[in-house]
Amino acid sequence: MHAIQVDHVVKRYKNGVQALNGLSLSVKEGEIFSLLGQNGAGKSTLIRILTTYLCPTAGEIEMMGKDIKKDAAVIRSQIACVAQQTSIDTYLSLEENMMFQSRLYKIPKAEARQRMERLISDFGLSQYRKYPVSSYSGGVKRRLDIALNMMVNPKILFLDEPTVGMDIQSRIAMWDMMNKIRDGFGTTIFLTTHYLEEADSLSDNVCIIKDGKEVTQGTPAELRSLLRQHNLQVKFSSSTESKANLGLFQMQFQGKKFFQHGNIIVINTYSAQSDLLEITSFLLKQNIPFVGIEITEPTLEDVFLRLTQNGQEDQE
Repeated sequence: MHAIQVDHVVKRYKNGVQALNGLSLSVKEGEIFSLLGQNGAGKSTLIRILTTYLCPTAGEIEMMGKDIKKDAAVIRSQIACVAQQTSIDTYLSLEENMMFQSRLYKIPKAEARQRMERLISDFGLSQYRKYPVSSYSGGVKRRLDIALNMMVNPKILFLDEPTVGMDIQSRIAMWDMMNKIRDGFGTTIFLTTHYLEEADSLSDNVCIIKDGKEVTQGTPAELRSLLRQHNLQVKFSSSTESKANLGLFQMQFQGKKFFQHGNIIVINTYSAQSDLLEITSFLLKQNIPFVGIEITEPTLEDVFLRLTQNGQEDQE
């Protein structure tokens, strides 16, 4: 059974803005599902609908086999949502926050303590349990926020950009936590993220949306195979240099697609070896300074950019 089934959903606000335009997607039980899209693509609106804060204008949604319009109260009791802003009492300790959460949801005290001990152990939070939350780092606060929401044993956990602003060590700890939630608790995770490598490494399935409508959905490997191309990457010493040379590439090699990623220009190619020689020759003849050039396999980020952008936009 699918944890979430969205069919041709439309959301039109009173001011006339249409945030979702016939969106369809499906999320399997017990998987990590990533929703990707540019700002304004409709991600936040969809999460608000799935968490029952908003009603769709049209379309059908089932969650855990229940209709979201008819059974919103039942669905609400079986889901949890962790927003970008943490919702923790910073004056209380980790233990106090978790037990307070259990009282809000009327979880019996013995059961609550059992759940709390498992979550603290599984998520590596033991050393923080007695200290006030105000003394925690941002990454630990985010992990605690997720642990709090796991106290209610949700069937679906919504995570809205859970690793934004974190350093790499905190992000790795969060990735480990998400894998444990899926594998150890059997919870379905619905994730939004701006880190494409995060979606690539964590997700069982990914959906890319644009202008309120799905562009494609599948496993990361299936999405990468859509391109059926290799990339050439030319690296410059700065994004200013790569931006300055982008126009020269477009003029010299008309018909090829170029994308700028910071200090790198990416060229889509069906003939990697011959294009490598041709572009290297061009760079040397024009005395264009560059750091390096290489053939690479397409990434999920390449797929995302290709499907959500028109033309050769600058991605810095």
